[in-house]
Amino acid sequence: MTVDVSQLSHAPTKPGVSLEDAVKDYYGKVLSSSKDLKTSACCTAEAPPAHIAAALSKVHDEVKDRFYGCGSPIPSALEGATVLDLGCGTGRDAYVLSQLVGPTGRVIGVDMTDEQLAVARRHQDWHAERFGYANTDFRHGYIEDLAAAGIPDASVDLVVSNCVMNLSPDKPRVFAEIFRVLKPGGELYFSDVFADRRLPAALLEDPMLVGECLAGALYTEDFRRIIADSGCADARTVASAPITLSSPDVERKIGFARFASRTIRAFKLALEDRCEDFGEVAVYRGTLAEHPHAFDLDDHHRFHTGKPMLVCGNTADMLSTTRYAPHFTVTGDKSTHFGLFPCAPAESMVAGDSGSACC
Repeated sequence: MTVDVSQLSHAPTKPGVSLEDAVKDYYGKVLSSSKDLKTSACCTAEAPPAHIAAALSKVHDEVKDRFYGCGSPIPSALEGATVLDLGCGTGRDAYVLSQLVGPTGRVIGVDMTDEQLAVARRHQDWHAERFGYANTDFRHGYIEDLAAAGIPDASVDLVVSNCVMNLSPDKPRVFAEIFRVLKPGGELYFSDVFADRRLPAALLEDPMLVGECLAGALYTEDFRRIIADSGCADARTVASAPITLSSPDVERKIGFARFASRTIRAFKLALEDRCEDFGEVAVYRGTLAEHPHAFDLDDHHRFHTGKPMLVCGNTADMLSTTRYAPHFTVTGDKSTHFGLFPCAPAESMVAGDSGSACC
């Protein structure tokens, strides 16, 4: 059976109340801080890397207190980049990114919740004074229609999102918009909640399950289909961790499924849908300040500084035709093909997760 990914959209939570309005109400009125969350789905459990922790220490407390995220979708090599943060909320990740892109970079945050944006905007001058420059721009808008938020085609180096995609009523349109605004060679790097099966639409009638990022979680295989349909044949899992349904009420309602928080990267490149072997070799130069000894492209590609590593054609392109190119030496020209590349992903934290390429 062929699945039409354009049909993988969500219905309203209940008659007269759209999914968008339910999310706005939950994040704008029900939650006053991360302590009000009923589950751990929208919480980051692991401590961030040292350079991100250092940047977080310079972010205003109110911004951090109203953070709802499931990962740390902040990659490397960001100096001077233009970054778009989808569902930026109060701006926690945006203000971290502001420091990492530096004064020559730019961070645009888009969110549909007025209460969240008010917090982000209220502290712009405070952060600009602390950082020594102003490079953030917070806009009201919907991630399904970035054109309305003033984001042109091919204008962004990096799109990030932290536990927001699951809240969208039209996920295929979100991914289509992302790849529209990304520059060629640009990157999508996001964290979100995924499920091991398609969830009943009736769960979307529960505002708590929606707001806690569970009812709208994408089935892993439907995500693979949607992102491939958007133009990315090889999305990579960077990290994955299971989500525990700690509340008995939540377990009763949705405990039949398994959930995981995953961080994923996907490039706007003409990649193949399988890992092909062209005899290419990549060497990491160790020039990323936060990764002097090794760099992890994904959950099964660790590049040790100075060590040659045989890579598939897709990986070679990810390293040689994106902003990571200055940090790698890639040899080979795809003139000779040796068949499929023996590239095996790490075991997924979500049962049944698989991919057609290296993801």
